[in-house]
Amino acid sequence: MYIGDLHIHSRYSRATSKECTPEHLDLWARRKGIHIVGTGDFTHPAWREELAEKLEPAEEGLYVLKQGRRLREGTVPGEGIPRFVVTGEISSIYKNNGKVRKVHSLILLPGLEDAQRISAKLEQIGNLCSDGRPILGLDCHDLLEIVLELCPGAVFVPAHIWTPHFSLFGAFSGFDAVEECFGDLTPYIYALETGLSSDPPMNWRVSALDRYQLISNSDAHSPAKLGREANLFDIPLSYEGLSRAIQTGEGLSGTIEFFPEEGKYHMDGHRKCGLCLTPEDTMRYGGVCPVCGRKITVGVSHRIGELADREEGYIRPDAKAFERLVPLPEVIGASRGRSAAGVKVQREYMHMLEELGPECDILRTVPAEEIRRVSGERTAEGIRRLRAGEVERIPGFDGQYGEICLFGEGEAAGPVKTVDNNIRIR
Repeated sequence: MYIGDLHIHSRYSRATSKECTPEHLDLWARRKGIHIVGTGDFTHPAWREELAEKLEPAEEGLYVLKQGRRLREGTVPGEGIPRFVVTGEISSIYKNNGKVRKVHSLILLPGLEDAQRISAKLEQIGNLCSDGRPILGLDCHDLLEIVLELCPGAVFVPAHIWTPHFSLFGAFSGFDAVEECFGDLTPYIYALETGLSSDPPMNWRVSALDRYQLISNSDAHSPAKLGREANLFDIPLSYEGLSRAIQTGEGLSGTIEFFPEEGKYHMDGHRKCGLCLTPEDTMRYGGVCPVCGRKITVGVSHRIGELADREEGYIRPDAKAFERLVPLPEVIGASRGRSAAGVKVQREYMHMLEELGPECDILRTVPAEEIRRVSGERTAEGIRRLRAGEVERIPGFDGQYGEICLFGEGEAAGPVKTVDNNIRIR
């Protein structure tokens, strides 16, 4: 079984870590237990040049970091050699049917030569140097047509499809159906990326999505965020095997998910006023913030409800398995009442990796008694609760991440301040 995180970014994208380099992506993929990682940002010429310099071919359509460039910062038992697959994200902003559309697309390619060929064409349309995720005034239909004409083996996936501002179904600038976006090329869309603020059961409520494979990726802007969402593949290790799994479901065993409430657009709200609202609240307020009078940001849960034709709790008969996880530093921090980014938590994180293996193994499969031996009773209990889904969920909204609480008030973290039943201020 391979874990694949296919949607990430390089340091050439805006608001990303300077450590988004091939060397650090390889290092963190080993720490996380990610077997296949996207390169991200294939359209950026400097990043393509760096990839060509630092990677070498492995299996068909896959690459590995050249051995002399591998960083050694701590030893992780059982770590593998991550494979890279060429990927990139493109932001399309254009007018369609009298409305400005803003849609992000994830593209996978069989090799760097294909990336060069497609980028040469896209350079004629917009600036590819200003951002690793370029903004093009190009209709998604036309983008898909260009990609398929130049590289028939490409995989084209609408990215984080429910995000309010930049996605296929986004509340502010998206569409109500895949066909509205891609027209006659809709049959060439085989999979959809669900995004951090939704999970498979939420998507199962929309019967129009039944024909698509549902995939999940981290959209990481720093190497440490790799694998916060990912895919489980039972495939031959090759681009062809990966492509077949994404487009047909053959070899796509399931996904690793955020708790969707932790996503920063799960619920409606207005961050500047500290308001997290249910869809019912938003409708009651007429879509206007009752504090400042500005427009409320409609979240993913609300938007799915608008397009759903099934009740909550519906289970798709052919559904893939999924697991909801929380990053290990957050578990350690919660068990000790400390910040996940703090020095002591990071030190314990590395200690656990060195003793127990990659993060995904610790969160998913390492026996509780082994975790208890290495990191103590509370961390072991936190992971037990995580695996059992015994968590409190405080939803994110309007760009603010939610919180997943493994320990209640009096056990570890401080209390959550609540204002009536619908509004939380944290």
